[in-house]
Amino acid sequence: MTKPLLILNVVGLTYDMLGPNTPHLKRLADEGFARPMGTVLPAVTCTAQSSILTGTMPSQHGAVANGWYFRDQAEVWLWRQSNHLVKGERIYDAARQRDPKYTTAKMFWWYNMYADVDYSMTPRPSYPADGRKIMDSYSHPPELRDQLQSRYGVFPLFKFWGPTANIESSRWIADASVDMLKQYKPSLTLVYLPHLDYNLQRLGPNDPRVTQDIREVDAEAGKLINVAKEQGMEIIALSEYAITDVSQPVHINRILREHGYLTVRQEPLGWETLDCGASRAFAVSDHQFAHVYVRRPEDIQTVKALLSKSAGIESVLDRNEQKHFGIDHERSGELVAISAPNAWFTYYFWLDDHLAPDYARTVDIHRKPGYDPVELFVDPKLKLPKLRVARRLAQKMLGFRYYMDVIGLDATIVKGSHGRLPTPGREMQEAPVFISSNRNIERDQIPMTAVKELALRLQFS
Repeated sequence: MTKPLLILNVVGLTYDMLGPNTPHLKRLADEGFARPMGTVLPAVTCTAQSSILTGTMPSQHGAVANGWYFRDQAEVWLWRQSNHLVKGERIYDAARQRDPKYTTAKMFWWYNMYADVDYSMTPRPSYPADGRKIMDSYSHPPELRDQLQSRYGVFPLFKFWGPTANIESSRWIADASVDMLKQYKPSLTLVYLPHLDYNLQRLGPNDPRVTQDIREVDAEAGKLINVAKEQGMEIIALSEYAITDVSQPVHINRILREHGYLTVRQEPLGWETLDCGASRAFAVSDHQFAHVYVRRPEDIQTVKALLSKSAGIESVLDRNEQKHFGIDHERSGELVAISAPNAWFTYYFWLDDHLAPDYARTVDIHRKPGYDPVELFVDPKLKLPKLRVARRLAQKMLGFRYYMDVIGLDATIVKGSHGRLPTPGREMQEAPVFISSNRNIERDQIPMTAVKELALRLQFS
């Protein structure tokens, strides 16, 4: 008989956080066991989740970061949602081979759209032709969205990412997932709680204010743990990565531009945009990791030498060296850059802030050619930020075109990041965590690629 299983993804959770501030998660660990979990490079959301579900490395499943350069389109795309981008057998694929009646709910895990699951829910705004952005979600089956939003309101996307991101988005996900457990009773339920991602990046993990965030996310996790226990489910709680202190942004694309490798386009309205197809080399930055795409083979070693001696960059891997880390894939850059422990990579390619593209000062995760944690802050240089927001909302209500230009360009305000492998000997603080309700699968070392096997053992052993 298949034992139902809840896999709870508490982003940013580490072994060291288990204690008085996490009574629900700590109790789960005490009843079962907990270990720091090995991770994959890069230690970012899309890569980690794909390795967890497939049990394979990025070189096999192909999710080599949160986004990459699509060479055939000459465009950078981040945060795509189609599950078809990931290769390999998922946990639920393997489980259905053993139990044809096996059902899966995928609640806000990434690559959610068109996943071969029975129930799924993910944020998906609607974009009318007039340029507006209307909050919405995508679900399978379609009526699930209406059912959940009739109970809890439209998913609070502005609380899921951006300057106002807070516990409300994780609370919405937790409440909706409790409904899923009670009403549909899936064989496997995957739940994503992102709350720790916000202030750990804004403030850094050693800021005492983060304690409240840890308590808040534990309370939401506790809702799910309690219902899962009532229903006799096994439970795995885990995280994708740990967030560590940083103090040095590295403008890797500016380095490449200053040495003649990166090309920009001058737009008619006065700003610059990155011209990937025309560039000899450019980087797709993703936290503490960057894919560096080099168009000419004869430039690879020169670019590698340039970046290797640049401040804030710890190592630069060519394709042969990438094999050791399981990141050698056709989607990867000809080079991969890893930051120093206290540093992270911006996507910034302009040399003068007056020439920054219009999207640079907005929350725009799909248009920016790299990850931008500065989106978590309202620009501290704005004298009356609430007035700026109110004015933009008034323009929206009156039907005018507008953009919410409240994000700054000072990358030094970011205090936490991730993407590197943990420092040896600091896994308690710098590695993700694995918690199981059942000691039958306990082991000393748990690589991220072992989660699939351990989950199947919990359900079918």
